[in-house]
Amino acid sequence: MEKVSTNVTDVGDKIIHQSVDVRLQNLTKVFFEKSGKKTVAVDDFSILIPAGKLIGLLGPSGCGKSTTLYMIAGLHKPTAGSIFFGDDDVTNMPPEKRGIGLVFQNYALYPHFTVRQNIMFPLENLKVPKEEALKLAQQMAELVHIGDLMDRKPSQLSGGQQQRVAIARALVKRPRVLLLDEPLSNLDARLRLQTREEIKRIQRETGITTIFVTHDQEEAMSISDEIVVMNYGIKQQMNHPQAVYDEPVNMFVAKFLGNPPINIIPAKIVGGQLTLLDNTVLEKGFEIADQEVMIGLRPEYFKIVSTGKITAQIEMIEHIGRDTMIICQLENAENTIRVIVPSAKNLTVNQKIKLNATKFFIFNKETGERYK
Repeated sequence: MEKVSTNVTDVGDKIIHQSVDVRLQNLTKVFFEKSGKKTVAVDDFSILIPAGKLIGLLGPSGCGKSTTLYMIAGLHKPTAGSIFFGDDDVTNMPPEKRGIGLVFQNYALYPHFTVRQNIMFPLENLKVPKEEALKLAQQMAELVHIGDLMDRKPSQLSGGQQQRVAIARALVKRPRVLLLDEPLSNLDARLRLQTREEIKRIQRETGITTIFVTHDQEEAMSISDEIVVMNYGIKQQMNHPQAVYDEPVNMFVAKFLGNPPINIIPAKIVGGQLTLLDNTVLEKGFEIADQEVMIGLRPEYFKIVSTGKITAQIEMIEHIGRDTMIICQLENAENTIRVIVPSAKNLTVNQKIKLNATKFFIFNKETGERYK
């Protein structure tokens, strides 16, 4: 009988996985079509995922995040580069020997199996003794809060419960790394919120290194210890979620994060002064060559003040809980901007207001690189 490696410690009722660093080194994946056309899905991608952390791979459709996950899982072979789990080079290792648990967005549960049978299935392949398999399955079910549903079939479960079964099945084989590919896509809004909180709780309780792929910025920022923003297969920025939001390295990252989205306004640097195109001076003292630039102002970076430098006319007012979002048109410009301020009761449509920016970003107009 094959001996099952122990990647998990049972401390009383608490299950702790033996987590490992995941290191991607110059990882590249190129797909070739029959016509000879090639698509670079992941391009010279290098990151270090610390042991026991939950990292979100975030980006638009086609940015390479799922392809990266599948290379980590062993489902895609890299065109170049290396993948390490701790000190182990797993680049050419088959998926079943890597020690990974993989959860897809469609759950992939066996409809004729009970919850218990679905969770136990990976252990049967590993030839784990039945008594031990039953114990492990119950432990994982309790961990994901479905311990009282073990005799039900998937058709008798809600979407959130089915997702928990899939996570328990991935964890029961004691993986070194847990991989989640858009795991919340098939859930409604309330279930998405509940399940993402559960995923974070499970990850913290087990301590397993987890990589979470999503295109939803709110999901990634709410549960990830760090996020990796990707575009065109290239890492744009990796840091703690709030740090990425507060200090984006380029215009793509600034535009991708934020709801409502950041306002991007054309401006110029002249003699060290940042001005709007109507020559309104926003700030002085920049050591940047004279040029046209783009400035980014998040909706919450505005204040309405009588001495404001930016004049705008209100087009729409939306009350969003304790705050108010104002959609307005800049004076002497074609830009519509969104402004979020604490609940404002004395504003009216068509009213002119004066704004000051408490913070803004300056981007190179051509490359999107951030100057400030």
